[in-house]
Amino acid sequence: MTPDEFLASLPADRRAVMLAVHTAIRKAVPKLPVELVSGMGSPPIIGYGKYRYKSASGREGDWFLIGLAAGKSYYSLHICSADQGGYLAEQNAAKLGKVKTGRSCINFKKLEDLNLPAAMALVKQAVKTGGLNEEK
Repeated sequence: MTPDEFLASLPADRRAVMLAVHTAIRKAVPKLPVELVSGMGSPPIIGYGKYRYKSASGREGDWFLIGLAAGKSYYSLHICSADQGGYLAEQNAAKLGKVKTGRSCINFKKLEDLNLPAAMALVKQAVKTGGLNEEK
């Protein structure tokens, strides 16, 4: 399934929110490649861009830089990037609206809850900063 097919398969109300955020991401970082990442036991994630990670344990792999998912009762915007101050999503949580944040994840229930311009500023910053790496 392609990202467009996945978006088209969502119920109308969920599709509208996902399309709005997807369109904003594509506008903010149009050159990032897009693919559908199927989560094991979790909803599919639309991944934008990639980075190579290497963990402290020595494990290496590729992961998306930006991710977008529709959970059962919320949406998730993943910004898998950090700078010297830490994870971008976590350190900018207060600017993102009525959301719950983890280190690199922003969860919101309605589009109106997310400060979309602030989130897209972080998306752009993530591309400049690069991905997460436990060795940093």
